[in-house]
Amino acid sequence: MKLWHCKGARSFRPLWAFEEIGLDYELEVLPFPPRAHRKDYFQINLLGTVPYFEDGATGMTESAAVCQYLADRYAPELGLRPGDAEYGAYLNWLHQSDATLTFPQALMLRYGVFEPDERKQPQVAADYRAWYLGRLKWLDAHLLEQEWLVADRFTMADLAVGYALYLGEMTGAATDYTPQTQAYLQRLKARDGFRRALAKERA
Repeated sequence: MKLWHCKGARSFRPLWAFEEIGLDYELEVLPFPPRAHRKDYFQINLLGTVPYFEDGATGMTESAAVCQYLADRYAPELGLRPGDAEYGAYLNWLHQSDATLTFPQALMLRYGVFEPDERKQPQVAADYRAWYLGRLKWLDAHLLEQEWLVADRFTMADLAVGYALYLGEMTGAATDYTPQTQAYLQRLKARDGFRRALAKERA
């Protein structure tokens, strides 16, 4: 298996998943954004985005989907099955992690950080910051009663949502996390798998 990754990007989800499971894999870290700095990468992934994940003939570009794939195929203890009572909730958290919680932060970073000064849009960045924090309400309420998202144990749903919360430290939104959500993020960051993934990324 091989993962193409950029430091801090959504591809951190499958990198963390590899380390949680203990799988053998090859990691290629690209400069960000690879579509600008590594034109040859388009020959691997036509989108020019990360992650790109290969497992034999399988190629995938969606970070939460890669996590679900890895759990389903290689680590069922980190996922849920269709017959499990909380399977629907598990899938909902997995997909919410990217579509609802990471997307607004990508816009915050683009229009608040990455664009040249003449193209920055502070109001756009501020609006999406408020939008993101508002979308944490369901998670905030859930964590008042639960340590993990589903099944009373760590799953890929926690990992996927955890990356979005970790990204909030980079965007600055984490300063407004509720105490229970901040504590949840610190539990996730204390995991050996998370720490190993950080070390791989930095190396």
